[in-house]
Amino acid sequence: MSREVDQSRKARGAFFTPPAIAEYLAAWAVGDDPSSTVLDPTCGEAVFLLAAARRLRQVGCPTDELDEHVFGVDLHPESLATALTLLRDEGLDAHLIEDDFFNIATPAQLGSPLPEVDAVIGNPPFVRYQEHRGEARRRAAQAALAQGVQLSGLASSWAALLVHACGFLKQEGRLAMVVPAELLTVQYAEPIRRWLRERFAAVHLVMFERLQFADALEKVVLLVARGSGGCESFSLYQVENAQDLAKLRPFDHLNVTPPDSGKWTDVLLTSSQRRAFRQVTSESFVPLAAYGTVELGTVTGANDFFALSDETRLTYRLNEGQVTRISPPGTRHLRGLAFTEQDWEDCRRVGDAVWLLYPHSADMTVQLQRYVEVGEQRGIDKAYKCRIRTPWWRPPVVTAPDLFFTYMSHRYPRLIQNRAGTTFLNSMHGVRLGSDHDRMVREALPLLCLNTVTMLGAEVNGRSYGGGILKMEPREAAQLPLPGPIVLRRAWTALRPQAKELDALLRAGAWESVVARVDEELLVKAINLQTDATGDLIEALSSLRERRLGG
Repeated sequence: MSREVDQSRKARGAFFTPPAIAEYLAAWAVGDDPSSTVLDPTCGEAVFLLAAARRLRQVGCPTDELDEHVFGVDLHPESLATALTLLRDEGLDAHLIEDDFFNIATPAQLGSPLPEVDAVIGNPPFVRYQEHRGEARRRAAQAALAQGVQLSGLASSWAALLVHACGFLKQEGRLAMVVPAELLTVQYAEPIRRWLRERFAAVHLVMFERLQFADALEKVVLLVARGSGGCESFSLYQVENAQDLAKLRPFDHLNVTPPDSGKWTDVLLTSSQRRAFRQVTSESFVPLAAYGTVELGTVTGANDFFALSDETRLTYRLNEGQVTRISPPGTRHLRGLAFTEQDWEDCRRVGDAVWLLYPHSADMTVQLQRYVEVGEQRGIDKAYKCRIRTPWWRPPVVTAPDLFFTYMSHRYPRLIQNRAGTTFLNSMHGVRLGSDHDRMVREALPLLCLNTVTMLGAEVNGRSYGGGILKMEPREAAQLPLPGPIVLRRAWTALRPQAKELDALLRAGAWESVVARVDEELLVKAINLQTDATGDLIEALSSLRERRLGG
């Protein structure tokens, strides 16, 4: 495959399905019925069409009638030409349509070129909302809305395609699709999750332990659904890779009931793990929002211009009335339980950006004019966030929060006490504690959040991105489970004498030792959690983290 072709496929989200997955889904979708009709709404180079046509021929469908049973749609003529060649090389056939699937009317509408089908199979292109825009997004949103599903502007392309495709499905038909694993976790997929439970009589998910697409980091699930009328629970299967699909047997699954709303991440846990997590959080934990408000950092529009090192400040002779102190962009310098005055000085000394351009008045000095002109020469004043404010070179500064919150990480999110009293940028969140919470809470939370339950809550509520990044937006961070006030005080009383030692361990990277110490004082002693429940929670955290990291 040429580099140009490979890049083109990635641009349109076309990561082609391993044959073992296509064959498994086609066999289930067609079953033993030679009269079955099958649609792949984005057929690409025919991996699903081939699998469906082979299955139909195997169960007795005449090959000269396959073009009345197998239907494929794709926007790219090169892919359709390849698909037709591959089908005919095996003596197979299909009815192929060259068009954007969102342009095609459903059988319930006038002028549909396709009939209602018994099964919809395939792997929708996965195009993120940043690239899925303009007229294409408008058509996709309208198609989903016609099926009663309203998607947000953040929805990726697969979501609307999945819904529109089911407009071609018979009421008691079968759906068998490869979809991103973010179906379970992202906020924009909430309407899809709700629709699945309302539309189908049975929903099944097959999870993989390993990545299944050699040319993509995206984790996938197999979504298998049938019938109509709605369902309260669904079946969850776990296999290591596509080759293990053939080993699946009826009832080799876990029946789970997802929450009425929100992410479905916790259904990846065993029933005992889920029960232990829900019980301990309901009895002894509270959401972060109970302690304070999660806030976004300052959005400058160009951090590399507005965030200055001390050397840059001195070069342009900007005085401290024209800048304000910040925690440097990023979070690598936040290693301990607190960001202190000494930490800030250390960052300043090694050349980190510890100042934010923020003139206390709009008066222009010669020195400030020199620096502003540098920004204008670079076109910084034309950036969107700069262009909509006056003056463009004076960003809105967030007041210093009580705590910093590291919302993107590989390991776990953390709370860090802001002892330096600096403001911050949008590379982290801030937490402003309520006035009814005393100094003890501010000091205790950064250490006590380093426990298995809170870290498991981050995996359940957070968003997993390529490369294993865990991200928590403010609304998700607000739901992070933290020890409630009673158990917090109890555990802090025991841990406070060890705080300096634990801070040193954390700064040295020995975070697992810190978590073990906190678990002992919080979960075992303060909460009196049973050994088997504690073990379930530790295993649950390990399982979700390994899945996120692709282990």
